[in-house]
Amino acid sequence: MSETPHPLHTALSLAASGVPVLPLRRGKVPFGNCRTCADNACGGRPNMKHAGPCRCPGICHAWAAATTAPAVISSPVWTAAWRQAVCVGYHPGGAGLTVVDLDNAEAIAWAQSALPTTRSVPTTRGEHWIYRGAMQSANAVRPGVDIKSLMAYARWLGPGTGTMTELPDVVRALTVKAPATVRPAAVTVPALAGRGQCPHRTPTYLDRGIAMAEQRITEARSAVHATVYRTFLAVLSTHGRCGCLTEAHTARLFTAAQTKGESARHCTDAWTNARTQLGL
Repeated sequence: MSETPHPLHTALSLAASGVPVLPLRRGKVPFGNCRTCADNACGGRPNMKHAGPCRCPGICHAWAAATTAPAVISSPVWTAAWRQAVCVGYHPGGAGLTVVDLDNAEAIAWAQSALPTTRSVPTTRGEHWIYRGAMQSANAVRPGVDIKSLMAYARWLGPGTGTMTELPDVVRALTVKAPATVRPAAVTVPALAGRGQCPHRTPTYLDRGIAMAEQRITEARSAVHATVYRTFLAVLSTHGRCGCLTEAHTARLFTAAQTKGESARHCTDAWTNARTQLGL
């Protein structure tokens, strides 16, 4: 009987082939941010479009911690994490790949009839179909189907079988349609009287903040209600007093929450409660 490779050994092997890796703890989720980066107090990574180790000593910012650097993967901090890890995660987009995560038999049947055949890997409940090429990630693009590529992580379950094919347009098109069927409630955040222009108000800063908020909601695996509220609170605490948030920004946050199963009513209540908490 062959022994199961230790996660660290698997990670080093993947990194050597150009696949950015990170350890996943119980629940198949990344390790939490260090104290310096908790609640994104560090401001998040300066460029969240590319994977790489955070500059702090911890294994932070989920998928953005993924790296191919052996010195980082084998560092004391990471070695301690590997001892607690239950499996290896990787950043598909960083490796130029897209994973179509099929979560049940119905999703697999749909893929077999609608998508080009490619390399497949069995999962606990379904299959991962892996294509060559990166794209936007999205959850619940249709029942039981998630897209994991850029700014996302997937669990390494082995090399799989079959020939990997180029990412087809039919997969790219899955993220064009909004996965939520309920339109988000329109919310306008007015500037408080006497306030001037937001000191942080640059397109890059604001868009990065909204993108990180969407990511935090999307990656929630439990306590979704609380995660949505805390995320709304964080966004409003930074931008709620200067009027820089638009309906387009709040719609993005509401859509992310509704994709995780939240109702429009709950989104509105969470937003209102967060404003009340901050005295807005």
